[in-house]
Amino acid sequence: MKGKWPVLAILGSAVLVGGGIWYTQQYMYYQRIDPTAPQAAIFVETASGQQELQLGEYQGIDATSAPHRWRACAVVQDLPADAVPFDGPLPSYAPGWFDCFDAEAIGEDLEAGNALAYLSQSEIYPDVDRVIAVYPDGRLFGWNQYNEKTPERGVMD
Repeated sequence: MKGKWPVLAILGSAVLVGGGIWYTQQYMYYQRIDPTAPQAAIFVETASGQQELQLGEYQGIDATSAPHRWRACAVVQDLPADAVPFDGPLPSYAPGWFDCFDAEAIGEDLEAGNALAYLSQSEIYPDVDRVIAVYPDGRLFGWNQYNEKTPERGVMD
């Protein structure tokens, strides 16, 4: 019986710490992007340079804690015919409450050819590209993806 309270204290602490970590990863750092804000603009690289897309039904989130946390869902009015395709798209998961973005479904559709990936902005942050997936019906999903353009670096860089 003497060990009961210390065990309960340890388990209670573990539950509180785990809950805190879950909360910070799911909610604390993310902010919704106002559709009228400059951060809501989505571009696509074309053969003639970067072009801003005309969007509708925009929803976006971002976080200053890491460059890969940006996500967007929208409907694109007209995608330029010379948009630059993106090789190796890997949609990253969004927090569960941002329900317009389903990374698994987007990834499967990209593999099956039901959607096409394009380079939105190269090096939006060092070693990070912005990628968009566009469906034939105009649905657009965007995320930031780490690239391998920089040679392998050490931990001390």
